Amino acid sequence: MLQVFCHVLLLLLTCFYAESCVQQHIEAQVPKMLEPGYVVSQVNLNGCGDGPLELISSDPAFTVQTDGTILVVWVIVVPRDGRSFWITVQDHTGHNWFVDVSLSTTRKVSKNAVLKRAKRRWSPPPFSIKENDNGPFPKDMEMIASDTSVNYSVYYKINGPGVTETPVGLFSVVPKSGLLRVHGTVDREQYPNIVFRAHALNSYNNQETDDSLPITVIIEDENDNAPQFSGPMDFTVQERCAMGTVVGKVEATDRDEPNTLHTKIKYSLKNGTNLFSIDGSSGVITAATNMLDRETAEKYILETEIRDMNGASNGLFNTGRAVVTLSDINDNPPTFTQSQYKGKVMENKANLLVLRIPVEDKDLKNTPNWKAVYEITKGNENGNFEIKTDPITNEGLLYVTKPLDYEKQQTANLDLMARNEAPLVGTTSTWQKVPVEIAVENEDEGPEFYAPVLVLKVKENVPNGTLIGTYTATDPETKSSKDIKYYKLTDRGSWINVMENTGELKTAMTIDRESPLVYNNTYNITVKAVDTSQKTGTGTVLILIEDVNDNVPFITKPDQVLCSKSGTGGSVLIEAKDLDQKPYSDPFTFELEGENAEQWKLTGATGTSVMLQPAKELPNDLYQVPILIKDLQGNGEEQKVSVRICDCTNEGVCMPQHFSTALGVWGVLAMLLGLLLLLLLCLLCIFVCSTKGEKLAMADDYDGNGGMLLKSNLEAPGEEVKDAMLLMSSTGADIIDSSKGGGFLEQHTIMSSNGATFGQKQTYGSGMYQNNMQGLMTTNTLSSGQYNTGMYGNSYKKHSTMSTMDMWRESGIQLDSKLAYFRGETDGRFADDILRPYGYEGVGSPAGSVGCCSILGEPESLDFLDSLGPKFKTLADVCTSKSQRGGK
Repeated sequence: MLQVFCHVLLLLLTCFYAESCVQQHIEAQVPKMLEPGYVVSQVNLNGCGDGPLELISSDPAFTVQTDGTILVVWVIVVPRDGRSFWITVQDHTGHNWFVDVSLSTTRKVSKNAVLKRAKRRWSPPPFSIKENDNGPFPKDMEMIASDTSVNYSVYYKINGPGVTETPVGLFSVVPKSGLLRVHGTVDREQYPNIVFRAHALNSYNNQETDDSLPITVIIEDENDNAPQFSGPMDFTVQERCAMGTVVGKVEATDRDEPNTLHTKIKYSLKNGTNLFSIDGSSGVITAATNMLDRETAEKYILETEIRDMNGASNGLFNTGRAVVTLSDINDNPPTFTQSQYKGKVMENKANLLVLRIPVEDKDLKNTPNWKAVYEITKGNENGNFEIKTDPITNEGLLYVTKPLDYEKQQTANLDLMARNEAPLVGTTSTWQKVPVEIAVENEDEGPEFYAPVLVLKVKENVPNGTLIGTYTATDPETKSSKDIKYYKLTDRGSWINVMENTGELKTAMTIDRESPLVYNNTYNITVKAVDTSQKTGTGTVLILIEDVNDNVPFITKPDQVLCSKSGTGGSVLIEAKDLDQKPYSDPFTFELEGENAEQWKLTGATGTSVMLQPAKELPNDLYQVPILIKDLQGNGEEQKVSVRICDCTNEGVCMPQHFSTALGVWGVLAMLLGLLLLLLLCLLCIFVCSTKGEKLAMADDYDGNGGMLLKSNLEAPGEEVKDAMLLMSSTGADIIDSSKGGGFLEQHTIMSSNGATFGQKQTYGSGMYQNNMQGLMTTNTLSSGQYNTGMYGNSYKKHSTMSTMDMWRESGIQLDSKLAYFRGETDGRFADDILRPYGYEGVGSPAGSVGCCSILGEPESLDFLDSLGPKFKTLADVCTSKSQRGGK
């Protein structure tokens, strides 16, 4: 009995020491959210010896490194009640140890809290099955057991992926024994591992006797997938690249388990190994030579094999085609198809195509490596030729651009070189050259001037007919000027005459350097030479005109505005210009001239300008300031500058003048014109009422009332019109004698500028006749025979020789005479009654008022003369002479 006990104790000690390699339980406080790479804790492996250890996590969300570090694989949310899993530690002998890991969310632990040891849970280890297993199925895998089976009668149940979730029905459990079974084939590439949950339940009440735990089934890989090409297989490399130049890399993948022989791929080439090589482990293709030539082969197709199991014969493989294209470099210069080229051209011809020169180039067409550029390296010193490239055929096109002269050169020998737009690389070849011979053919030519352009210097203003030079031509065949005639082709100003037989050039008009026909002191003409065969040649004469001092400085802006300011601070800039050149122009000298020079002063003089400013404060007005301007030679004249001093706006412009009551010139003229029209109308009335120079008498057929004049056309009892006592002197002069009654005649007429009467007052003697009309106001006072300021007798003046004022005064004298005569007549017949009021006549007269001055109330138009009515008849009766009325 003792011996059995010792054996049991030894077994227990052995198990204890075996399990003491690692700690049995790890508790870790972690955040609620765990990120990939988060370090949860570490398994202490110090007591497990030096042999290799294998550490496996039952939860695929965690992984364990070889040093025991526990890391998070993907994002995990730790539930409130925590999360648990275990870690299997296996040594090289196959012995296993298990470490329970419990995770709880991070929180502070109360100081008074009592830490309790958690009861060890049932912890079935993970197990594995092979993928693509052929069965037979179902196949037993492992047993699971819960520690609670000691105290309870339990049965087992599983659920989750592989059971109740995809792939459904793959695993099952024997409820009573806890035996796990697999029911079909599993593909590792689809399910690398499957984790489902196991539950231990009480057989009596179906309550779980322990916490459910995850069961991890690891699917062991089988090499059932061949590697596949995953990247591009088209590569490009430059021709003649150096050996070892990387062409490209072949990419491949394998679906089997990584980091195993099942996915270790080896690359190899089946052809083209003399030109290319491939790295077996990386798939990098490199050039195996430096003689890759695009002109020999532009593309290479390489058969490439990829094989897993590191290229072992039992490995799975695939083959593909890698296409390598060689890019072009300029390793071939253009070559001429002939060793020499010949052509011909007629003399005196230009802009003609002489030759087409073909070349060959093996480089890629229509690239800078193929396109040719031609150059004339010899024989074109005079610039007679030009060569271009035909962009389509790549040929050289040789042109003659300047005429050739057969008499000077019968053959032109050229050297042409052809090169590419891109420089040569990867070759020892150089650019090629070829000789070209161009024969010049002769033709009969016209005369040629010995100098195509003749330059002559001439002073301006030379006399007409001055010989300024001779321009002759020669026959290129005979080298003689005999029988050649000369004519002028162009001469814009007709300044030069060309002598027909000699070619002499003489001035025909004054040559003016300042003329707009002269540009840059140069004037040119074209001369034509004609030989006996009517062949012609042309030449150009450039006349360089030398300046003389024939212009004085002038002011460029003679009208200036000076804004009025307080004091004398304002000034204007006076600028001058001289059409001559130096030394006949600036610098100028400025001097003030004239009587008002003391009012102004000149300051700040420069070579061509000076500042003009008032020497004292001047009122706003327009001033003429004379200034003497001289050039450097003292040649000049006095010029006037108009300076307007005024109030200015912000822009420096004179402000408009305010309205003034003073009438301008045009206002006065307008008023005079209106007054003249009024006077003409009055004169017309006077002429109608006047006689031809004899005394007029009133008609004797007066009515019973004894009035001299009858006032008619009144609609009511009329105004009293009393006659003024008018006396006539014994001498016959037009003077009213005041001793016979002291009478007076006063007339006031108020008129507007358009001639319409708006007020008139007439006073005769002691009576007053007043009439209101529209018009201009004039005042005439007749007293004691005086009219205005002049005294007039009975003299008669012819109206055609009178001025307007004389006519007006003469009309007044005539009226005075008539009135005096009428009064004299009345004295003889009605001496006892000087003033006669007129009675009411009843119905108004159709003639209206017969007063001469009543015409003024009508419009100024003279159209009434065309149709004179009853008014004129009555007036005519009044104005009838005595002889007509039967008087003496």
